[in-house]
Amino acid sequence: MGPPRSKKRRPTFRRLLKTSGVKLENKLKNRQLKQQNVAKKQRKEQKRLRQAVKGAAGDTPRPLETYRKRPEEEEEEEEFLESLPTDMMEQEDLQQMTAMARQASFITRDLSSCGPVHGGRKRKSDVARSYEKVPRKMARTEEKEVIHLLPIKDKTGVIPQSVERVVEKQPEEEEQGEEQEEEPDDVDTEAEPPSCQEMTPAQRERLRNQKLNERKLTIAGLASAIVSDPIGSIKRVKELRGMLMEADPSVAVTVRKLVMVSLMEVFKDIAPTYRIRPLTSAEKAAKVKKETQVLREFEEGLVSQYKFYLEDLEQTVKDWKQKKKKRSQAVALQAYGGLAEVAVRCLCELLVALPHFNFHNNIVVVLAPLMNDSTKKVSGMCCDAFRKLFQQDRVGGASLATVRVISGLVKSLNYNVRPELLRTLLSLRIKEVEMKKDIEAAAPKKKFMTNKERKKNLSRMQRKWKKAEEKLEKELLEAEASESKDKKIKLHTETLNIVFLIYFRILKKAQKSVLLPAVLEGLANFAHLINLEFFDDLLNVLQDLIQAGDLSNKETLHCIQTVFTILSGQGDVLNIDPLNFYSQLYKLLPRLHAGGPNDDAIIVLRCLDAMLTRRRKQVTLQRAMAFVKRLSTISLHVMPNASVGILATNRATMHSFPKCDFLLDNEIQGSGFYLPELDEPEHCNAQNTALWELHTLQVHYHPVVRRFAVHLSQGAPSEGSAALSVELSRRSSVELFDDYSIKDMTFNPPVASPSLKKKDHFVVGATLLDAELQRRIECALTPAKDTQLDFTAAHTHKTTQH
Repeated sequence: MGPPRSKKRRPTFRRLLKTSGVKLENKLKNRQLKQQNVAKKQRKEQKRLRQAVKGAAGDTPRPLETYRKRPEEEEEEEEFLESLPTDMMEQEDLQQMTAMARQASFITRDLSSCGPVHGGRKRKSDVARSYEKVPRKMARTEEKEVIHLLPIKDKTGVIPQSVERVVEKQPEEEEQGEEQEEEPDDVDTEAEPPSCQEMTPAQRERLRNQKLNERKLTIAGLASAIVSDPIGSIKRVKELRGMLMEADPSVAVTVRKLVMVSLMEVFKDIAPTYRIRPLTSAEKAAKVKKETQVLREFEEGLVSQYKFYLEDLEQTVKDWKQKKKKRSQAVALQAYGGLAEVAVRCLCELLVALPHFNFHNNIVVVLAPLMNDSTKKVSGMCCDAFRKLFQQDRVGGASLATVRVISGLVKSLNYNVRPELLRTLLSLRIKEVEMKKDIEAAAPKKKFMTNKERKKNLSRMQRKWKKAEEKLEKELLEAEASESKDKKIKLHTETLNIVFLIYFRILKKAQKSVLLPAVLEGLANFAHLINLEFFDDLLNVLQDLIQAGDLSNKETLHCIQTVFTILSGQGDVLNIDPLNFYSQLYKLLPRLHAGGPNDDAIIVLRCLDAMLTRRRKQVTLQRAMAFVKRLSTISLHVMPNASVGILATNRATMHSFPKCDFLLDNEIQGSGFYLPELDEPEHCNAQNTALWELHTLQVHYHPVVRRFAVHLSQGAPSEGSAALSVELSRRSSVELFDDYSIKDMTFNPPVASPSLKKKDHFVVGATLLDAELQRRIECALTPAKDTQLDFTAAHTHKTTQH
């Protein structure tokens, strides 16, 4: 028989994993215990060293080299001492010496100390500090001095070290040295320039320019060194930032402005494209490569210097707002305004350039109240900076933080803010993201085959390959729908909720505020994103505002635009006929003219697009014809770009309502007469009139207006000689309004330059006249002969006739 079988089971794989984990834990514990033992040993050695240093602190200094005597010399010295007579010493002196010898502390006592001789040692004494208190140099004597050196340690313990140095300096030389030391001071005082009061204005200006050039060179050198090697020159940022405390009153303001701008450009260049987070305690304790450690030090120094720089800028703005003067008196109170403007400009630049970097929310908190500042220049800079931030923010994190701060600011100031502050919210990029989202939601999703379809249509091998292919396609689709897109939509949704909260609060509590136009404009801009639950309440509020009659033309147009943007978007499911809003717009149209603001025309075009084109199924023919007739009348009184936009709207309306061609015929289509003064489009009998305005517009000075007038008078055909070009037919009315705008005082299309053809040369003279006219001209130009007038002869001639 073979050897007996072992009853011990073989360990399973799971048990091996478990035991390996236990071994790892035991190794870790053993390593920690070893480290603790090593630390204990080190502490003991340090304690022994401190005790030895403390005991040796009071010993008399020894020379550096000590020689041991030979045994023969020691015996001779003892015999010599024994042979000395004791009669030379009295008995009392001998007893005193014997008593002193018994006191061992008398010899080793530090005479410089003032403590008791037999005092016990203090347990918790600072040994290093007591050792440092021992003077390195002994009291100077006329011949030599003893200098203490650092002690050394061997097997026996700590051995103090000292050295003696002979003093060769004499008092006369010391006096001469003192005189020589005093002489440079006198030279410096003599070389000092005269005070500013004694200098002429030209000298002061020359001295100021000299100082300023020196500071500029210093700033340029430091900034260039930092930008060329940011990691190696991060300490120079502190040196450059120290120049913000320039104390020379003649150049303090200019130097501080230059340093602010220079540091701003430096931080824009050297700041990384990611946010630097603080290191944890575990990360600090872990061992890393040398390059990683250098990078960590650079990031830590960069964040700290950037923080101090922002604090300096914020303090400058606070000093200006609070009208405070610093202790240095280097900057006058009147100069704080210029310094604050430069500080605000630097903060605005950093807000736009570094939205991803540290302390961005702090910059937002500092600049948001300045949008409501009374100084127009400062508030304009801040508003422009936030507009740029909103336009550049693609993810939405910075926009959300800014909108939260603005909401809190408006509420804390009780809605007493400037309208420009709310108009900055119009630059939010929420509309584009939502439009992309809607397109993606409307796109058909890829369908995968079910198990039944696979078994029915595919073989076994084909089913296997098809399953693997579908699995791979699903993974690819999941990778495309990245997490950032969901995060972006979530951030934009939260941002929009805060914006609508601001608008609804103002509509509810401050309807007569100056913020109402900005609120209505914002609602018109984001109306297609409003939740369906708020439609009824919002429509009632807007209708009450319009019927109150306190709104201006632009505010009323914004209310109408908001209503129809809602109804043409998500509100198309609501069974509402906003006839009152149609009548309000029809009533407002005659107020548009060339003498008024041209910006209202683009709002009218947007409203008409939403009212007539998008809602063509809910609009009657009578209403459409009334709008076409009134718009044709208005096109005679507005600017050329507005005329082009209105005629383009009429073209779209005639395509949506083909029966509007009744207006191109002189025959009456029904009973009654056209009432142009009536403000009700349903009852003005627009079918009984004609578009005679198109004949007048065919001789308009603008070529595009003439082209549209001819096109509409022919019935707006899509083909033929009267059809529009592709460039004009494919553009909307709003796009045509912008393309042919004369905002920059330029005519579009440009006016043709006069021809360079030479005029014919006309001969001046008799060739231009006929014979009879030439004879009469010569007769008139011939000088009369000198003749004497005889009035008697003339009288006699008359008498004879009688």
